[in-house]
Amino acid sequence: MLGPLDAVKIALQAYADKDRDAIEAVIGDPYSFTSPLDNALSRKTYSTRCWPNSEACTGMKFIHGAEQGHWAFIVYETSTGGKTFRNTELHRVENGRILETQVYFGWDVPHKAEPGGFLQDDASGHS
Repeated sequence: MLGPLDAVKIALQAYADKDRDAIEAVIGDPYSFTSPLDNALSRKTYSTRCWPNSEACTGMKFIHGAEQGHWAFIVYETSTGGKTFRNTELHRVENGRILETQVYFGWDVPHKAEPGGFLQDDASGHS
């Protein structure tokens, strides 16, 4: 049986590879997907709203990952539409199937702020 981190890596690589069968094999039912833009989407809504975005994904690089019990934490860099960015995700996995995903948007790569500097917050949230 897949461990939590292995299941998550398969799902993220499937997204980058546009391999629907591979992600279907590790996404559970019920499933819940939450991000700064999405609140507890069902598996069906995730499939119709989020999966089509995989067409623009041109790469996936795993940076860090860890497991604790049924939870996997992963940091990765990915590219879409010529823009590379870093995200962090937390996943709940049981019996090799991902039941919950929480996405936390990251920063652009390379970072838009100079080393030691920062960007002004316009209070509009993450882009």
